[in-house]
Amino acid sequence: MTSLDKLVAYFEKFPGVGVRQARRFAFHILTLNKANVAELADLITSLPQSVIECESCHRFYSEGNYQNKTMCKVCNDLNRDKQKLLIVARDSDIQAIERSGLYDGLYFVLGGTIPLLNDYDNAKKLRGGALKVLVENRTEHGLKEIILGFSINPDGENTGRYIETLLKELIDTHSFKVSHLGRGLSTGSELEYADPETIKNALRNRI
Repeated sequence: MTSLDKLVAYFEKFPGVGVRQARRFAFHILTLNKANVAELADLITSLPQSVIECESCHRFYSEGNYQNKTMCKVCNDLNRDKQKLLIVARDSDIQAIERSGLYDGLYFVLGGTIPLLNDYDNAKKLRGGALKVLVENRTEHGLKEIILGFSINPDGENTGRYIETLLKELIDTHSFKVSHLGRGLSTGSELEYADPETIKNALRNRI
């Protein structure tokens, strides 16, 4: 396998990237001058040193002047409503929700969703254990609502059921309200690509 073939194969592993798009990415790199290729390589190489995973919500963030260096800007913000916890699949979902300007609570990045036909294997890859620990800790800060912020499609709904089962004992013990994003999001839509107004409606109309 040539270097070009290996690069195409790597791009194919990216979310939402098919064979054609992967080849276009690879051939585009071939059109760049050496300085740009070197800069791209340096950026990729430096990511593990310049980007940190928040110990609380597990989103990735760049270092900043935060009170707690191990947590991101949102988790450090004392003005956020600690009574609400919104669980999402990916970092990019948080960015989409923050653009709406409506949600003021905290987040947790689960790390993906669970396809209907492969429950067990995919569930093992997610941060279910870390989520249980966080919810237990948040009870001391008055947590009252858990919002399941997954895309409105079969995988998202299956993941929501998994979370409700995972947290059932805690939910029953502490009487948390568990809500889902409202149908401002059309069936089959990805949360990451929803516009701010659609997300506002989904948050306002959560059920």
